Amino acid sequence: MLRAMMTQTVEENRRTVPADQLEKYSAAVTLSDMEIFVFPEIMYSLVLANIMSPRIWAWREKEWFAGIEKLKPYRRVLRLKQFIIDHFEFNLDLDTWGLTTKQREIARFAPWMDEATIGKSNALFGYEGDKYYFSQDIRKHFGLDKYTTDTIPYWKTETVEAMEAFRFRPGFDRGAGECVSLSTLYAAAMFVVCGIPLEDIFLMATPLHSQNFITAKDGILTNNRRIVTQNMWFNGTEQAAKAQRALRNEQVTIVANNTGFVHCIYPEATIEPKDYEHFKKTLRGFLTTEITASILANFLRDESQLQKCFQIRHDFHGNARYIPAERVYAYEHSSPHKVSDATRNQLLNEIDEDEFFPAQMEGRMLLNKFDDFFKGGAVDITKPDQVARLAQALECKCNKAGDVLSKLTRFVHLEPRFPDQNATKNFQPAGKIEIKPGLSREEIVSYLESIRARHTVADLAFYALRDLSRTDWQPFLKAAFERNPVSIGGAKDLDDAAVISKLEAMPGESIYDGSRLAQPDEVWNYGRGDGAEKAICLANILKSRHGAASVRVEITPDFATIALGDKTVRWPSSKNLSYSQ
Repeated sequence: MLRAMMTQTVEENRRTVPADQLEKYSAAVTLSDMEIFVFPEIMYSLVLANIMSPRIWAWREKEWFAGIEKLKPYRRVLRLKQFIIDHFEFNLDLDTWGLTTKQREIARFAPWMDEATIGKSNALFGYEGDKYYFSQDIRKHFGLDKYTTDTIPYWKTETVEAMEAFRFRPGFDRGAGECVSLSTLYAAAMFVVCGIPLEDIFLMATPLHSQNFITAKDGILTNNRRIVTQNMWFNGTEQAAKAQRALRNEQVTIVANNTGFVHCIYPEATIEPKDYEHFKKTLRGFLTTEITASILANFLRDESQLQKCFQIRHDFHGNARYIPAERVYAYEHSSPHKVSDATRNQLLNEIDEDEFFPAQMEGRMLLNKFDDFFKGGAVDITKPDQVARLAQALECKCNKAGDVLSKLTRFVHLEPRFPDQNATKNFQPAGKIEIKPGLSREEIVSYLESIRARHTVADLAFYALRDLSRTDWQPFLKAAFERNPVSIGGAKDLDDAAVISKLEAMPGESIYDGSRLAQPDEVWNYGRGDGAEKAICLANILKSRHGAASVRVEITPDFATIALGDKTVRWPSSKNLSYSQ
C-alpha cells in the first residue's frame, strides 16, 4: 500500500486541512472544470494565485508594455489582448489532462451535489444546452464520441505557469489554455498589467464556457483570447456571433468577483449584493442597443438569409443603379469597407458593373431609405410607438420580411439568465479582497497571507499557487495520486526501470518558481521537473502498478528520495522543502 501521505510540521503560515474540506482544497490544486462547478470558490482562488505569480508581474517589464501606464484604460486592455493573442492559443484537447468517468466523479461529488442536479448544469454530465447546442452532437464536437458515454475529460484549468509551459509540448510553439484558464489569466493580468481595479472585474461561467465582464465604462467582455466591446458585440460578424453563443444559449451558472460568488445551484451567495446588482445592470446595458441605420446593416450581416429582402441604391455618374444587398455583403469579405458605415460608397465603387441593375427590384426594401428614416432618431425597443413606426417602414412583399422585426429586436437586446433567475438567493457576503492597483506583488502576497484564517478564497489561493512552504501537503498529494492519469497512461509501455530512466533524462528544472511544485501530469506533459516533482510523478506511476507495495518518499531541502522495496532513486532538489514519513 502506498504510504505517500507524509506528515509534516505545520508552521504558523499553514494549517492542516480538516477532513471535511480536503476534497475542496485538493480541487484547488487540480482546478478541473467540474471541480470549479461544484466548488465555485476555487475559481477566484486561481485569479489570486495568478496575481501572486511572478510570471505576470514580469510581463510589465517587457518592451511591449513599456509606457502602458500613460495609456487610457481601454488602450491598456487592447495592448494586453494583443499580447495574449501572440503568446497563447486556445487548447481543449482530450490528451493534455486525461480522462475520468462520470460514475467516479459523481460518487466523489455526491456529498455536495447529486447526479440529477449536476447533470442539468454541467456539460460533462449530460447537459447539452438549449436549441443551439441540441443542433450539434456535443460529444462528437469535443472528440468524446470514440469513448463510452461514461467517459469524460478532466479539462483542468491551467495556472499561468502551466499555460506558458505548453511551449515545451510537441506541436506547440507558444503557451495555451482552455477557456477558464484564459478567463482567470485575463482577470489577473487586467489587474497586474492594466491596473483595472478588481471591483470592475467579474468572472462568468456557463455550462460550456467561461469569460469575464469588465464593468468599466460601457463594458468589455473577454472571450477566450479576445476581447469584445459593445460595438463589436453588435457588428454582426461571425466572430461576434461566436462570442455571443454562451450568453444567448446558456444560463450563467457562476458569477464571481473579489467579494464572493453566486451559483445557480447553491442557495447561499457570498458576493456583495450591491456588486452583483451593479454587474447585472451593466451587463444588461452592454447587451442592449438602440436601432440605427448602422445597427440595421450590422443585423443583416448577421442574419444573412434576410439580405434577400433588401437592395441598395448607388448613385453613379448622376444615375441611380441598384444591387441585391447580399451581393454587396459578399464583397465585404475582401474589402476594408463596410455596408454599415460611412465607407459604403467606397465599397459600392469596388463592385463590378455587371452586378448592378438600372431599376429597383420588385419585392425588396431599399436599405438606403433607412438612412433617412433614422435621421429622425434611433429606435428604442422599449418604446412601443417607436417600434410601431419601424415596423411600418419594414413592410415589404418579401416573404421573409415578417421575420425582420422580431429577429432585429432579438439582435439588439439579450436578457441573460443569471444564476438567481429561478431562485431567491440568501446573500451572506464573505468579505472583500482588499487589494488595489499600485501595490507590489510582495505587499499583495503578505496581505492575502494575513487574511487566510478568516477568508476561504484567500486560503485556497495558496493551494492553487502550489506553494508547499505555505500549505498542508495533504490536498496536493491527494490530487497528485488521484487525478493525474496522463503520466500513468504515458508510462504504460515502460517497465519501472525505463520510467525511472525517462524521468532521470528530463531537465531538472521546474515550471514553478521557489517552493511551488508541479503535479505529476505537468511533469510528464512538459518533460521537466525538479527532483521533488519527479519523485512525486514516479510515486504516482508506481502506485498505479504496485498498489500493495510500500512506496516511500522523502524530500529534504537538497534531495528527493523514493524507494520501492529495496530499490531506491535519489534526485537533487532545489525546492528547499523538508518532508518525512
